[in-house]
Amino acid sequence: MTSTAQAPQSGARTAHPDHLGHVIFIAAAAAMGGFLFGYDSSVINGAVEAIRDRYDVGSAALAQVIAIALIGCAIGAATAGRIADRIGRIRCMQIAAILFTISAVGSALPFALYDLAFWRVVGGFAIGMASVIGPAYIAEVAPPAYRGRLGSFQQAAIVIGIAVSQLVNWGLLNAADGDQRGKLMGLEAWQVMLGVMVVPAVLYGLLSFAIPESPRFLISVGKHERAREILTEVEGKDVDLDARVAEIEGAMKSEHRSSFKDLLGGSFFFKPIVWIGIGLSVFQQFVGINVAFYYSSTLWQSVGVDPTDSFFYSFTTSIINIVGTVIAMIFVDRIGRRPLAIIGSVGMVIGLALEAWAFSYHLVDGKLPAAQGWIALIAAHVFVLFFALSWGVVVWVMLGEMFPNRIRAAALGVAAAAQWIANWAITASFPSLADWNLSATYVIYTAFAALSIPFVLKFVKETKGKALEEMG
Repeated sequence: MTSTAQAPQSGARTAHPDHLGHVIFIAAAAAMGGFLFGYDSSVINGAVEAIRDRYDVGSAALAQVIAIALIGCAIGAATAGRIADRIGRIRCMQIAAILFTISAVGSALPFALYDLAFWRVVGGFAIGMASVIGPAYIAEVAPPAYRGRLGSFQQAAIVIGIAVSQLVNWGLLNAADGDQRGKLMGLEAWQVMLGVMVVPAVLYGLLSFAIPESPRFLISVGKHERAREILTEVEGKDVDLDARVAEIEGAMKSEHRSSFKDLLGGSFFFKPIVWIGIGLSVFQQFVGINVAFYYSSTLWQSVGVDPTDSFFYSFTTSIINIVGTVIAMIFVDRIGRRPLAIIGSVGMVIGLALEAWAFSYHLVDGKLPAAQGWIALIAAHVFVLFFALSWGVVVWVMLGEMFPNRIRAAALGVAAAAQWIANWAITASFPSLADWNLSATYVIYTAFAALSIPFVLKFVKETKGKALEEMG
């Protein structure tokens, strides 16, 4: 109540920074963590077949090495908030940058498969930290009038990171004459692919020294004068700084720190709203979207596409992912979350069903028949487009909005954990499922996309245009 009453007095809601470009730079620098998130998530795509060949491992063991980074992600995401509250947002970013750098070097120079798996976990921990700290920092630094647009930098950075990693992989593969194990700079091409992540990791670390600490954190540790300087910098000189500091302090004192216990209730352990959040997270992953980013090169090569071409198709898929994300950012506040989710589900069903049909054909000389090959390729791009313009953005928007204030933080944590677990399940199972029956695997993903439609229609409420206080 206090913070709501004080808001008009400080002028924060209508504040405009004197130098908007500087604020955009701050948000973009923080979003570099999202770029690394996307880059690291996708860069392994270029190394899968080379790792399989070099270490002579089966699909199940290979899948665990690929998916194990997600265990690190879950741990990093779970601990990042507490670390950031203790040592600050900027220090947390710097730790993530150091871990990213170490992981990139270690992954490029592994002496055994278990060593590679260890460095994947280290990188995953950094991803988990970045996935939490970036959006939180941007929300705390951005002027309220620009928060939505600046907050979208994180998602945009993720999809750009995915695209850049695919492009770099494609370029390195061409330099190695199409051989993932070809020699480049004294290493095998796949090792260089993983090692190149040192460049954006170091850049992320350097940028963290060029942006200010969060005013909210500074106030929490009693550094009021420095907080005032930064508030003037990001919100402009017209803001009443005394009222603004009091407003932030009041909000922090009145916050209820939700716990796991607050989520319990109802007939199935959790409150119904928590199950809906878990459902959104699980459906987002069970349509198989990460197969498109972790395994697309392997997928295309398995149906006879030339390795260099398979990397190019992976890159074009990433461009489609960016286009879809931009469409979602434009329309999510215009037509609403539920309509966008349903449109996306229908499009995904069509794309996945066509892929399942195309992959049901027998290979001729190690390749799909020409017509089925082209349909599979187009359908894969259709699937990624409809995912990106709907569930890719909508789920994160809704998870941030749909829970009552009293349980928001804890419920979001449970829903995010469900997302990492579902991501791991799909990533770890795909190679073995594909060996069993690739077409049937895509039938399973199609079924989950179809089931997401009645789930949204029956259980998910529209959150567009509602205040957070109205939720629940």
